[in-house]
Amino acid sequence: MKNRRGGRSFAPVLLAGLVAGAPAWADAAPPGATACTGCHGPAALSSAIPSLDGHTAGDIVAQMQAFRSGEREATVMNRIASGFSEEETRAIAEWLAKPEAARHAQP
Repeated sequence: MKNRRGGRSFAPVLLAGLVAGAPAWADAAPPGATACTGCHGPAALSSAIPSLDGHTAGDIVAQMQAFRSGEREATVMNRIASGFSEEETRAIAEWLAKPEAARHAQP
């Protein structure tokens, strides 16, 4: 897949790899949600990538919409955000807004 500049886009490969490596408890998570925690989980607190811990579902949805529309600039998130429908984005955001312990609880 090529990006707008004619170069290769690695977003689909990155997303597929993160989803494939999801742990068994991920069955309770909406499709695509566990991929977010690969970059935006607790370890992100010490990196340039922001953690999503403590964000509300509404905040996460708003940021995903901003990435999708181009209102918020990004290197990868604009392509990832455009791969999800509004309904999928809402489901992912609601799951991510739960406390981490609740996300990892066995179903």
